[in-house]
Amino acid sequence: MNIAASGDRPQAQKHGHGPTPVIAVIGNPNIGKSTLFNQLTGLRQKIANFPGVTVEKHVGTVTLTSGDANIVDLPGTYSLSANSPDEMIVADVLYGQVEDTEIPDMVLVVVDASTLRRNLFLVSQVIEAGLPTVVALNMVDVAEANGINIDVERLGAELGVRVIPVNAARGQGIDAVKGAMVDALQQPHLSSLNVLPDVRKASAELARELRDAGNHVEDYEVERALVDAGGYAEQRLQRACTTDIIPQLEAVRERLSPDRPLGASEAHRRYAWINALADEVETSAVKTGVSLTERLDAVVSHPLAGSVLFVLVMAIVFQSVFAWATPLMDSIDAVAGALSDRLNASLPEGALTSLLVDGVIAGVGSVVIFLPQILILFAFIIVLEDSGYMARAAFMMDRVMRACGLSGTSFVPMLSSFACAVPGIMATRIIPNRRDRIATILAAPFMTCSARLPVYALLISAFVPQQTYLAGIINLQGMVLFGLYLLGIVGGVTTAWLFKRTALRGPTPSFLMELPPYRLPNLKSLLIRLWERARIFLVRAGTVIFSVAVIIWALVYFPHPQSIQDEFDMKREIAALKYDGEVLAQRLNDLDNQQAAAYLEQSYLGRIGKTIEPIFRPLGWDWKVSSAVVASFPAREVVIAVMGTIYAVGGEVDEESAGLRKRITAATWPDGSKVFTLPMVIGLLVFYAFCLQCVATVAAIGRETDSWRWPVIAWVYMTALGYAGAFLVVQLGSAG
Repeated sequence: MNIAASGDRPQAQKHGHGPTPVIAVIGNPNIGKSTLFNQLTGLRQKIANFPGVTVEKHVGTVTLTSGDANIVDLPGTYSLSANSPDEMIVADVLYGQVEDTEIPDMVLVVVDASTLRRNLFLVSQVIEAGLPTVVALNMVDVAEANGINIDVERLGAELGVRVIPVNAARGQGIDAVKGAMVDALQQPHLSSLNVLPDVRKASAELARELRDAGNHVEDYEVERALVDAGGYAEQRLQRACTTDIIPQLEAVRERLSPDRPLGASEAHRRYAWINALADEVETSAVKTGVSLTERLDAVVSHPLAGSVLFVLVMAIVFQSVFAWATPLMDSIDAVAGALSDRLNASLPEGALTSLLVDGVIAGVGSVVIFLPQILILFAFIIVLEDSGYMARAAFMMDRVMRACGLSGTSFVPMLSSFACAVPGIMATRIIPNRRDRIATILAAPFMTCSARLPVYALLISAFVPQQTYLAGIINLQGMVLFGLYLLGIVGGVTTAWLFKRTALRGPTPSFLMELPPYRLPNLKSLLIRLWERARIFLVRAGTVIFSVAVIIWALVYFPHPQSIQDEFDMKREIAALKYDGEVLAQRLNDLDNQQAAAYLEQSYLGRIGKTIEPIFRPLGWDWKVSSAVVASFPAREVVIAVMGTIYAVGGEVDEESAGLRKRITAATWPDGSKVFTLPMVIGLLVFYAFCLQCVATVAAIGRETDSWRWPVIAWVYMTALGYAGAFLVVQLGSAG
């Protein structure tokens, strides 16, 4: 950070950025910072990850009267004394320590007018960092509703910066903020604010000594390291220096605050200054009656009423992702099917047509079909977050989630995964602790998603008797399905518990969450965030899913022996001589299915199935089942169509196909024994309950952890668990 040494205050920085200035937006969590960012940038923004971390980087372009400026929305933080990855990124951006991210030309600090005293802690630290600053005083309507009035002019004079009242949710005050940013960029002014003059002077002296010793450090970096004993600022400074500087820091701390930690001393003195300032600029009317927030919290936080409301809200979310998306998903599937039919009708048979229909269209369809679920889920999450309810719901579930080492914020992502693990994994972004976030990501795929249901429905309907108990109240097939759901829950909870005590070992963080005020979400901000979620999923996860789908197509299509085509052409000619009418049509359809099965047996996928059959033979699988499982890696539900092709029923089948049920129940080994025995079927169900057969989920894990390490661990772990579970079931069933 290019700040000249000064015993009074930092001097202006020299950025040398070029023609486009850079603005950083910073503030406490849950104060409408991102809403203001969206109001300033609209759709002129993009999301990426900061280099080397999973923290998202929101960058946009704001149009000012002086020209365009780049604006970076930094994660929410309460202080520049960083503890979490999000807070570290904030500090690093302000200090110029982030690769591919320039030091800001100015900082826009967003403040909640209704909680001014708490927000001023971060404001004072940012101003003292030596950057031109503008303060956006947000939620002035909430403050006024609570009887709080703030003297904006006097607050700005005391801070030495421009303070602009805004209502980000309604778009009020945006032009005034833009005007203040233009002034700060064209005529940079640094406040003389200095809450800790003795610490400032000592840090300047120590920084000068370190620079004289050949270290490239700046005054404010040293100041934060002094205060942040054992924290991230101290670690960063230690890495920047060529020698061990901890003894020097300790000596200065002892001199400045011999009776208590310097961090505690800073907090005490800074809050004393804040309280004195707030007493001057803030007036509060005498409160009468019960506020709307208090009345709502009386219901939301009530042990009984709050629990009922929570179940109702979660049921609506669950139902929406599970069922409301179905028409949209069916429409996408219908469009893909119609496009496939048109290509089949207009193009000659061959590898190119098959690639376009079975590879490209099927691959793209397998990606896009998840989009309705993702958008519906994230719409609910954004609404629940922005309305203030999510924080309260997470609080209620904290005690339950702590049993497996997680906190309350893990509940919603895991619940969402019952519809689809992909949006559930993406929803883990609401979890602040990285260990908890990864543990939740690893547990989410165990939840019984909708893609497993076709497999469950086919096997249960074919092999589990339709028996009822207790006068028809309990259905055996339904109980088996419930057992599979329960098995997934147990697997997920156990996985989280196991990883939290091994690879992700660490204390479950104290669940301290600020309860934001209730407010109506901003529609513009909601749509912008949904658009970004959709774009990220389609571009990043979609490329991986599509690539794997094309690879599976190639394994199914090649080699494509001409001899098989000749053989079945001859059979069709014979059939045409012997039959006519509906009998001939049925016979030709059977021959088409048999030809497809013959091609698949000779394909690379069929050969892979035969090669790996000895591995899965202990599970009771023959090469056909093994091939179907391999082919279903892109998406579990593909196994139904693949089995339809393998068993010469046709690829256009579903879990309700009587023909497919008949074929698999009749399938035998060469010695005449049944392939689909009850132990084998239950073992196959257990395998699908545990195994990670979904490239979309694998891609989502890679995206959210910013590493291929965790997707590989998840796939190996879940596959091994699925194999072990199926093996145990088959062996116990056979022994019985």
